[in-house]
Amino acid sequence: MPKISKPLTDMQVRNAKPGPKPYKLADGGALYVEVATTGAKYWRWKYRHAGREKRLAFGVYPTVSLADARTARDRARRLLSDGKDPSRERQAEKWEAKQAGANTFETVTREWLELQRGKIAPTTYDKALKHFELYAFPRLGNRPIAAIDSHEMLEMLRRVEKRGIHETVHRVKQRCGQVFRYAIATRRAQHDPTAALRGALAPAVTRHYATITDPSRIGGLLRSIDGYAGQQITQAALRLAPLVFVRPGELRHAEWTEFDLEQAEWRIPAGRMKMGEEHVVPLPRQAVSIFAELQPITGRGRYVFPSIRSAARPMSENTVNAALRRLGYTTEEMTGHGFRAMASSRLNEMGFPPDVIERQLAHAERNRVRAAYNRASYLPERRRMMQHWADYLDALRDDENVVAGRFARPAA
Repeated sequence: MPKISKPLTDMQVRNAKPGPKPYKLADGGALYVEVATTGAKYWRWKYRHAGREKRLAFGVYPTVSLADARTARDRARRLLSDGKDPSRERQAEKWEAKQAGANTFETVTREWLELQRGKIAPTTYDKALKHFELYAFPRLGNRPIAAIDSHEMLEMLRRVEKRGIHETVHRVKQRCGQVFRYAIATRRAQHDPTAALRGALAPAVTRHYATITDPSRIGGLLRSIDGYAGQQITQAALRLAPLVFVRPGELRHAEWTEFDLEQAEWRIPAGRMKMGEEHVVPLPRQAVSIFAELQPITGRGRYVFPSIRSAARPMSENTVNAALRRLGYTTEEMTGHGFRAMASSRLNEMGFPPDVIERQLAHAERNRVRAAYNRASYLPERRRMMQHWADYLDALRDDENVVAGRFARPAA
């Protein structure tokens, strides 16, 4: 009669010592532990499928206990009895787990963000990433993107809404929707759960940046800027902000390679513009003079306005606002972004065409039909307007009693 081996005990496995060659200790049901010459103990199971002898690994003792190995063996035997190959089933499980990891909300979001990197301004990219990391990833990051439903999305957004940041919650919802639509396009989701949330959140309150539009107060602000006693580079940014009235992020990220001072032009590349299109800023004489003053100071580096801590980075986004506070202007009176509203308000009152002003502000045309026929850059008109605006600012700085009519839009 063949000798029947007894099942292993945990003590036998634990006390098994390495030998000069690897050896096996059988447990039963074709399960055994292989003891390596190093002392490592590997669980193995031998089986036959489709006429071929195969082996399946269950892990290393003691991480995988004797009881765990027997459970894995029994599960594999059930698969075998159903006509399935346990090795192939395990490979399929690993592949599915890998796919699930590749299709989590966070993974897909970071993939989508990377595709946007060259299309949107760095500040917009950084803000989008920050919103995802602060609000969406902690709740949804590890979830398979295809499994997220509207209720789950609303729950996450409501947590943001409770903080009272209504504009932010709508921005987070919008960006999540963009991620889901990307997931649908790449066949990793079937629907966009944000689409069903229309009206479920409190409306965003439109934010208006504090600005000064009264001519006499503009003059006072300009005189205060001239008397600024802080860093020279910061003062230059303050002096240029009303002259070029670009977005604060566009100003502080300005690079010397974008300027042609002989042609009096600043070309901001599409990747740094909010609307994703190259923007030409005609420079009035006053702006060219300020940039020329800056060249000996920062012209050897990349940024026109480098950080005081590292020339490899642009100045902080708070620098201009902090300088305005130092000059005595509160957040309710004036902001770095407010120079745009200042220019827009006064230029419209002077009678310049709205299309020319909007083009200089680099605003998107909201009417799609109008936008299709409105591709003109209005560059000659904008050159005249920018010089007229700079001359007007000089007059306000020098004379508190400037007569507004004197600076109406000049004849073409």
